[in-house]
Amino acid sequence: MSREQAFLNILDASAKIQWNVAMILEAKAVEAEKVRNWILNHVAESSYNDHEKQLSDPLDVHEQLVEMVEGLTKLQNGLCSNLKTVLVTEEEEAGGEGGLGGLFGGGFDLEDSSK
Repeated sequence: MSREQAFLNILDASAKIQWNVAMILEAKAVEAEKVRNWILNHVAESSYNDHEKQLSDPLDVHEQLVEMVEGLTKLQNGLCSNLKTVLVTEEEEAGGEGGLGGLFGGGFDLEDSSK
């Protein structure tokens, strides 16, 4: 398999993962809307014995949501590192200077051009 084909496979896999993440987020949004509607219609202040319990139940739900967002963030960071690998390699090839981006030549003419 050529290097270009491997990079195309990485990009294809990244696109598929992004699509699946979008589907997960869409499902979570629908679920959150249903929960919100249920809570607005069925949970009242009189449902709780004390204020501490009234605060701890929503905090448990929020903690689960934060854990899910943290997991998705870690996944996105992994995908980002894969994409950086592809992009850095393309820049190195375009620079033609072994990854130094023309640092040692190409951009500056050190000789007097009038001679």
